[in-house]
Amino acid sequence: MTQSKNINVNLSQVPTTMRAWIVEKQGPVDLDPSPLKFVTKKVPQPKSEEILVRVLACGVCRTDLHVTEGDLPVHQQHVIPGHEIIGKVCATGPHTSRFKIGQRVGIPWLRYTCGKCSFCRSGNENLCPNSKYTGWDHDGGYAEYTTINEAFAYEIPASFRSTAAAPLLCAGIIGYHAYLKANVPAGGTLGLYGFGGSAHITAELALKQGVKVHVLTRGKNAQKLALKLGVSSAAGAYDLPPELLDSAIIFAPAGPIIPKALEGLKPGGTLALAGIHMSDVPPLNYQQHLFHEKMITSVESNTRKNGEEFLNLAARLNIQPKTREYPLEKAQTALHYLAVGDVEGAGVLRIAND
Repeated sequence: MTQSKNINVNLSQVPTTMRAWIVEKQGPVDLDPSPLKFVTKKVPQPKSEEILVRVLACGVCRTDLHVTEGDLPVHQQHVIPGHEIIGKVCATGPHTSRFKIGQRVGIPWLRYTCGKCSFCRSGNENLCPNSKYTGWDHDGGYAEYTTINEAFAYEIPASFRSTAAAPLLCAGIIGYHAYLKANVPAGGTLGLYGFGGSAHITAELALKQGVKVHVLTRGKNAQKLALKLGVSSAAGAYDLPPELLDSAIIFAPAGPIIPKALEGLKPGGTLALAGIHMSDVPPLNYQQHLFHEKMITSVESNTRKNGEEFLNLAARLNIQPKTREYPLEKAQTALHYLAVGDVEGAGVLRIAND
């Protein structure tokens, strides 16, 4: 690695090249040839306010699937996916001070906001029109090294293993934001539609705070995991819950679920839509789906404040995501299982040892 002036580098040698997956051409993950390609690239250098991170683990998120398959438009040609990144700092730019060489950090989905617009100034930086995202606007964690502006990285509580911490960086934080937006009352009832990485962390969060949880998802393995975690029921994605709910969150990217989820709400209940992408929503009947002051809200990304709050809460409640590990070389396999929609817990790429 050729060192730029004023870059502080770990004494252990940083290589000049790394292994990484790139989105060569968007398309279904099971296509032959695959939209993903395993390549060798130069290790990036940190800019003035950035840190270089040696990736230890990277969660496999549904948004990675959207970026790969084309549900989200191309923001960077041949981007490296992945935004649930745990790694160790191995180099720092000249204007950095937050983290030390060798410190373990987390790199999330949200990687930049302008800090100047009305949303940023009001504490709603997740709505910043100039925001940028890891694994979409900038190379992410399906690689051995990546960079991040230190202001958008998180310190990771020591109680978490790297592979368990990775899903917290998006699945956990977004689930927490959705949980807040869903207005779940103390001791109330919550429905979770879809039960992948984010939903199973949200379920554990809700259960540990005394909320009664019902899961509605198509995957039989996911239903079994939900029941194992202690939810009150697990049924199909288009079934009605066994009781009316105070709140519900849809994690599945399926718009046709919305009418059924609204039917399952109590008067005054809230439905939060947690995905960055969702298929078209069918027509709604006012009396059947929307009357009685039911509320619908979408969820967009998160603020850094959300992230800090959630990581502290997850450590205090000892939330430990259920994970299925894959080596970096098997990223396509991990995305295939995610696309099938019957994964037990969260997929995680194990890229290096701590």
